[in-house]
Amino acid sequence: MDGPYGFTRPPSRDHKRIFGTDNWVKETTKQLVDVGAAEKAKHLPEKKRDLMERKDRRRLPSTELPTQNDNVVTAPPPPPRRGSDALPLPLYLTNFFFTFLFAATVYFLLIRWGEKISTSTPLHVVNLSEILSLIGVIASCIYLIGFLGVDFVQSVFLRSSSDDDDGWIPNDDEIDRLLKIESDLTSEEDEEIVKSVIDGATSSYSLETKLGDCKRAAAIRREAVQRMTGKSLTGLPFDGFDYDSILGQCCEMPVGYVQIPVGIAGPLLLDGKEYSVPMATTEGCLVASTNRGCKAIHLSGGAFSFLMKDAMTRAPVVKFPSVRRAARAMFYLQNPSNFERLSLIFSKSSRFAWLQSITCSISGRNIYPRFACGTGDAMGMNMVSKGVQNVLEFIKTKFPDMVVIGISGNCCSDKKASAINWIQGRGKHVVCEALIKGEIVRNVLKTTVEDLVELHVLKNLTGSAVAGSLGGFNAHASNIVSAVFIATGQDPAQNVESSHCITQFEAEGDDLHISVSMPCIEVGTVGGGTQLASQSACLNLLGVKGSSDKEKAGSNARQLAKIVAGSVLAGELSLMSAIASGQLVKSHMKYNRSSRDIGPSSQVNR
Repeated sequence: MDGPYGFTRPPSRDHKRIFGTDNWVKETTKQLVDVGAAEKAKHLPEKKRDLMERKDRRRLPSTELPTQNDNVVTAPPPPPRRGSDALPLPLYLTNFFFTFLFAATVYFLLIRWGEKISTSTPLHVVNLSEILSLIGVIASCIYLIGFLGVDFVQSVFLRSSSDDDDGWIPNDDEIDRLLKIESDLTSEEDEEIVKSVIDGATSSYSLETKLGDCKRAAAIRREAVQRMTGKSLTGLPFDGFDYDSILGQCCEMPVGYVQIPVGIAGPLLLDGKEYSVPMATTEGCLVASTNRGCKAIHLSGGAFSFLMKDAMTRAPVVKFPSVRRAARAMFYLQNPSNFERLSLIFSKSSRFAWLQSITCSISGRNIYPRFACGTGDAMGMNMVSKGVQNVLEFIKTKFPDMVVIGISGNCCSDKKASAINWIQGRGKHVVCEALIKGEIVRNVLKTTVEDLVELHVLKNLTGSAVAGSLGGFNAHASNIVSAVFIATGQDPAQNVESSHCITQFEAEGDDLHISVSMPCIEVGTVGGGTQLASQSACLNLLGVKGSSDKEKAGSNARQLAKIVAGSVLAGELSLMSAIASGQLVKSHMKYNRSSRDIGPSSQVNR
C-alpha cells in the first residue's frame, strides 16, 4: 500500500521498531533518494541492474509506510509455508514416533515368528496383533523412506521467493565491489563501444588509438572481457595505474595490473657499499632467507664482485645456394680486416651500441653469425637487432644470393638454456665472492663449514651432473634473479639464461669461501619496464636508476648486474645452510603455508 506522496516505506531490517514523525520523514527522504537512483539505473548495463536488484532482494519484505497519524508499523507477513507444516506433530517428534514404531513392531514380529518356528506353526497364520504389527512396519517404512528427509529435501529443492536462478545473492559489500568495476562506464557512448567490441565491430586492440584515452580504453576492454567470458575481474586492480606509460612499449590491450609484494633484503655489503635489495615475490621465506645471507656476509666483512664481460648477442640465420658460398660469407664476416667497416655500419643506428666481435657457426649452406655488442645502460635487444639488420643489408650487397631467413636463429640464445651462453656468456658476466667467518657460520647460519662443503659437492655439483643440468650448478639462483628482475623492471623471461650460475663452497681454515659465477646476467636500467613508476622506484633505491654519465656509459646496468650476483650469493649461502642444518622444511611449513583466502575475488568470482 502506498504511503504519503505515493511512496512505500523502504525495506527495513527491523520490522518491530516504532516509527515517529521524524523517522517517517527520514524514511521518506531515503525513498526519494532511492527513486533518483532508480532513474539512473535505467542507463546502467543489464548486468549492473541485475546486481542492484539482487541487493534489494537481500532485504526483508517491506511493510506499509505508516501515515502521519499512525505510530506502529504492521507486522511482517508470515514466513512461506513448508511441506512439514501438514504434519500433526513437530517434525522431530514425528520422526521419533515412526522410528520407535518401526523398531517395536519389527522386534515383536521377530519374537512371534521365533515362537511359531519352535512350535511348528505355519507363519502365514496370523492373529490381530500380528496383523497390526505388519501394518505398523509397512507404515513406518513408508514414512521413513519417503518423509524422514523432508526437512533436507525442502531445504535443497524449495527456495524462498527471493532466490534467483543461480541461488546466489551477494551481500552489499560484494555487490559494491562488483559494481565498482563499471564506474568508468558512465556514458551511453561507452556502453555502445562495449557492445561494439563484443559484436566484433570494433577491434579491442584499436581502442587506445580510436579513443585517445588509455585508461578509458582499458576500462571498456575490461568490461567487454567480463561480459564475453561471464567471469568477474573484481580481484584484478584497475585504478591507480598510469596506462599511458605502457602504450606501445610494455603491454598491449591492458585490463588491469597484477600486484606482487616487494620485500627488502639487506643491507647487502658489496664492494664496500651497502644496498637494500628489493625483491618482488610471492614465495614465503625467500626474502627472509636472502636477508639472513646478507647478514652473514655483512658480519664477515662483505662481498666483492668483478665484471668479466659485457656483451649482448644476436645471431641471425642466413641461407646461401651452396656450402661454398656460405663458407665464403663466413670468412668475410670473421676477417679482422673487415671488422672496422662492419662495426661502423653496425653503430650507425645507435650512439650507444658498439660491435665487439662476430663469431660464425655453419650448418650445411646456412650460417649463424653471432654478433656480440655493447649496449650501454640498456639491456639492448632492440638496439642490437637494429645494428645486425644494418650489417645484413650491407652483406647483401657483397653476397646478393644470400637470403635472410630470420633476424634470430636461436644461436643468440635468448630466453633459452644453451651451452653457448653457458660457455661464451651473454649480457654481463659477473663473479662474486665472500669469506664467511667460521663463528658466523655456526652462530648465524646454524651449521658448520664441513657440512656446507659436503652438501655443496653432493648437491650442487654431483647432483646437478647426475640430472644433466645446463648452467644449474647452484641451489636456487633463479629464485633471487626472478625476484630482483620483477622488482626492477627487467624481462622476467630472461631469467632462463640469467640464472646460469655455478656456486662454489670451499673450506679455508676455519672459515668458508663462497663464490658464484654468472656468465649471462641480462639487465638494463633504461627502456622497457624500468621506466614504470614502481620499478623505477626500486632502481632508485639501489642508486642505479636511468642512464649513467656519458663518461661512464653503461655503469648503472653493470652495477645492477653486480647487485644481482651479490644477492644470489646471499641467497645461496642461506638456503644451503638451511638444508645442511635441517631447517628448510620447518621454515617453509611456518612461513610458506596459509589456509586463508584474503582476496576479494574469492568471495565474488562465481
